[in-house]
Amino acid sequence: MQDLSKAKRIRSIIAASSGNLVEWFDFYIYAFTAVYFAKQFSDSSDPTIQQISAFGIFALGFLMRPIGSWLFGSLADKIGRKSSMVISVILMAIGSFMIAAIPSKESIGDFAVLLLLLARLIQGLSVGGEYGIAATYLSELATEGKRGFYSSFQYVTLIGGQLLAVASISIMLLFFTEQEMRDYAWRILFIIGGLLALGSLFVRAIMHESAKELHKHEDRGTLKALFSTSWRQFLLVLGITAGGSLAFYTITTYTKTFMINSAGIDSSISNNIMLFSLFILMILQPIFGALGDKIGHRNFLLIFAVLALIFIYPLFMALMAAPNEYYAFLAILALFVILSFYTSVAGIFKAKLFPEHVRALGTGFGYAIPNAIFGGSAPWVGLQFKNAGFEDGFFLYIAIMMFIVLLVTIILPKKGELE
Repeated sequence: MQDLSKAKRIRSIIAASSGNLVEWFDFYIYAFTAVYFAKQFSDSSDPTIQQISAFGIFALGFLMRPIGSWLFGSLADKIGRKSSMVISVILMAIGSFMIAAIPSKESIGDFAVLLLLLARLIQGLSVGGEYGIAATYLSELATEGKRGFYSSFQYVTLIGGQLLAVASISIMLLFFTEQEMRDYAWRILFIIGGLLALGSLFVRAIMHESAKELHKHEDRGTLKALFSTSWRQFLLVLGITAGGSLAFYTITTYTKTFMINSAGIDSSISNNIMLFSLFILMILQPIFGALGDKIGHRNFLLIFAVLALIFIYPLFMALMAAPNEYYAFLAILALFVILSFYTSVAGIFKAKLFPEHVRALGTGFGYAIPNAIFGGSAPWVGLQFKNAGFEDGFFLYIAIMMFIVLLVTIILPKKGELE
């Protein structure tokens, strides 16, 4: 991609990033609207049990990510990054329209829950493929010395998707009451998400292909090629992503539930706190990405592991004891700064470990497996610990995983395939 002009490179980054933003908006709108629609898919009258059921389906959707990363990563290494990204966004649109149209459990019984699960599995398949391809595409598009900066835009749009999801709820609450949101208005957001996904197809048409030498490898995009050449690198990605994903979903997704259920903060205020915090987190990504290029991506991961190990628990306790929303905002902001040491370089550290002909597969598959197990389950596991009366156990679990991230990061190679 060194022969690509700066203008074409920037257009390709915008095109890839805009599609990535839409995919993650569609995926995250589920997590942030679950408090409104959970009752429609549960027999229980207990709000915590209702949310456990809704987030259980949220976690199951993550189980499709490894399949999606294998399917789309393999396609990206065989036919190119661009074509694979177009197919993935079509699937996301289908899943969003399905959720918008599913009747409640009161209307069609357990079939409603099965349809909701099917829609989330389709979306999980889509976003499982999107992550690895986007990380690979942006890392290949970048120039030497700016790979962290360029790659950070994956999380700019990933977090932007979350931000857009939270903002959309704040906007909806200006026009609909809490009860109207629970009755029907939440469906509007999934319709909008589906339409945005279809619209992003036109934007991605201007993308330029980033892979240039795939044809040289007949076994490109296969698990055999991946494990025969890069099995050590694959294990390293698994180890770091397990803890990184757990931290990411705990801090960006479970935090809002924690504010409402454990800290006793009003849902509307919690939504606004997350809105401003996510905006700052998004802005931090390119800043931290550029800084990571200067001091080293591996060093950034080490800083993240140490800070997360030491400070996640006390910051959540500070959030619980916050006397007002301003103190709660500061606690969440501190968590987001810690997280930025991971998110700003997460894509590039994975992608640069693998050679081109298995890069999308290795990056995506190595991310999706631990993400499905540890990331998607984070809100559900946190709620289970709370329901059992041992909420501190969840943070002990996080600390153990952060220690594993620290150990694995220490043995990361100092140079990768892209350098």
